Amino acid sequence: MRKKVLVFSVLFLCLGITLFAQEGTGPEALGFSIDLVWMFLGAILVFIFQAGFALVETGLTRAKNATNITMKNLMDFCFGAIVYWAIGWGLMWGKNALGGFVGTDQFFPAPMGLDIESAGFYKSWFFQVVFAATAATIVSGAMAERTQFKSYLIYTCFISAFIYPIQGHWIWGGGWLGELGFHDFAGSTVVHSVGGWAALMGAIILGPRLGKYVKGADGKILVKAFPGHNIPFACLGVFILWFGWFGFNAASTGTAITNSGTIFSGNLIARVAVTTCLAPSAGALAAMFTSWLWFKKPDCSMTMNGVLAGLVAITAPCAVVSPGAAIVIGFIAGILVVLSVEFIDKILKVDDPVGAVSVHLTNGIFGTIAVGIWANAPEEGVLGLLHGGGFTQLGVQLLGVLSVGAWVAVVSLVLFFVIKKTAGLRVSAKEEIMGLDISEHKSEAYTGFQIFSNM
Repeated sequence: MRKKVLVFSVLFLCLGITLFAQEGTGPEALGFSIDLVWMFLGAILVFIFQAGFALVETGLTRAKNATNITMKNLMDFCFGAIVYWAIGWGLMWGKNALGGFVGTDQFFPAPMGLDIESAGFYKSWFFQVVFAATAATIVSGAMAERTQFKSYLIYTCFISAFIYPIQGHWIWGGGWLGELGFHDFAGSTVVHSVGGWAALMGAIILGPRLGKYVKGADGKILVKAFPGHNIPFACLGVFILWFGWFGFNAASTGTAITNSGTIFSGNLIARVAVTTCLAPSAGALAAMFTSWLWFKKPDCSMTMNGVLAGLVAITAPCAVVSPGAAIVIGFIAGILVVLSVEFIDKILKVDDPVGAVSVHLTNGIFGTIAVGIWANAPEEGVLGLLHGGGFTQLGVQLLGVLSVGAWVAVVSLVLFFVIKKTAGLRVSAKEEIMGLDISEHKSEAYTGFQIFSNM
């Protein structure tokens, strides 16, 4: 059976290459077809992120909100794809304006025909829209269990249409940060810190869940834990995200074959796959041991977030660091995520049910800075501090972190404040206690079971 599946897969790939090659002649058309298939497969892997996020967020929150979490992860892609096609693509990839600040054309793009030029657009758009959706869906985890569904749809559209594309233009779309040499191979800053900054601002404006922070008899604020209702769900989600991340990082090469016909030129795809394997593995180890020391037991949710932290941190430097450096970066990320979760929860008193800010913002920043420290790719013109590059690359990376952070934090803060004052951002106390599945959707994720509320 396996042999038949393999044979049919090879035949299907060959048929696709042959059909596309008919649009041109010679090695160039064949190379384009191989690149197209590679990017298409990579985009599909990134699309699977939505399932991973849905499982992680559902598993780490309470049963009475499972339908609501699922709906939000479904609809942020559906709405996001349309607004990114209509507006976001043009702002991110359109012609430079205002000194590389924003794109100004290619809105509502609609190339016709099946020629290579149109296929090139479709390939690029499909690969980019799944990245835009990833940035938007990060926010839902930090604002889970108390956000109005209609308000969620408003801000997720705004993120996909404006916040994400404009800073993406700065770095990937030919804008000013890219011109300065800022390096973010697959999106530690462009995708993950953007989602993390928006998540932090949203959680601050929204406020904590009822009963999360309560005053004790001695007047001190007690932090109450709300354990996730389905850890196996969350773990499966982590594995799905890790699986999809090989497309997220490796397919960001943009090509699978060079003009000379050398497959995997410079072993770039292979290098990215190896670093994307090692960093999250080290992140899980570090998070497990750190939580073991901190809480006296190896914490499963912290360990899973250690995997995700390692993935986020390696996303920017995955193509320019060695396997050994990837392990170091992942290990540091695993420690950082535990410390960050504790700091945000216990010190800042910001309620982030799934640790989204710690995973995506803290380690998005760290991964971006890691390029300026460990990068060793002279052929790409990217050298970090430890490999003779001095502080030049590190300085550019820090500038990118600060400028993107300022853009997303300020605009998100204004966005959430406006939504709060107009449409309303938070559900009522009664609805929150009841659970958003019933109050927002009149639907139970686990019908027939008695769900007891612990606030």
